[in-house]
Amino acid sequence: MANLTKRDLVVKISNETGLVQHQVFDVIQRTLDSITDSLSNGTDVELRNFGVFQVRLSKARVGRNPNIPGSNFAIPPRATVKFKSGKIMRQNVLELSARMKNSANGHAASNGGGGARETKPNSSAAKKA
Repeated sequence: MANLTKRDLVVKISNETGLVQHQVFDVIQRTLDSITDSLSNGTDVELRNFGVFQVRLSKARVGRNPNIPGSNFAIPPRATVKFKSGKIMRQNVLELSARMKNSANGHAASNGGGGARETKPNSSAAKKA
């Protein structure tokens, strides 16, 4: 699966609305900048039917280097962004998981379903015969 890029969004919205790609890019970039500015000021961003971006402070914890036994160091608390999907997005993604599961089951059935593999003759055994 390929990732959806900002450029892909610009082209899609431009084609659907008839707006010039440069204008669409400017609107998308300003939207993302506004979300980033709000989060960097500690303000949560709620986009109905899409989701909520929340700034959360992670707890301080002790880190350990597995390559150096006995070496502990403090990891300070830091601000992170948490995303909680909205109801519509959550439902659409759940439908995707069901489609992926059905697709995987259909693929297994088309391969014989039993997991049997085709085996190649051992090259040394082939030479002896």
